[in-house]
Amino acid sequence: MRLVDANVILRLILEDDRKKADDCERLLQRAVDGKEKLFISDFVIAEIVWVLERTYRLARKDIRPKIEGICNTPNLVFQNKHILQEAISIYEEANIDFIDAFHSAWIKHNGMEGVFSYDEHFDKVPGIGRKEP
Repeated sequence: MRLVDANVILRLILEDDRKKADDCERLLQRAVDGKEKLFISDFVIAEIVWVLERTYRLARKDIRPKIEGICNTPNLVFQNKHILQEAISIYEEANIDFIDAFHSAWIKHNGMEGVFSYDEHFDKVPGIGRKEP
């Protein structure tokens, strides 16, 4: 198994270098076909979201389907797939930073009581009990 870095997925999404995009597409196809075992970490997804939002100025509504597409690619191994899927929904719907959305999903999936934070973004997510220290 090999970790896939964010720049590989970004080349595929952005198609800003046709040769690299084609190479990346073939790599993912090998994974789909069961010929290659690929791992995508939570940090890789966070980096992809950050780059698409900050560098390429994509809207959340345009980022979400790209991340969902990655998460729904057969035979890719994820660290926390269900949390990532919920996080990308929270990210778009609550209009908060992806890391805050990820932590909100993490809190829900792990039965935590909430979060200690001064960040009021957490107040936008139903079921997340934010308290200040």
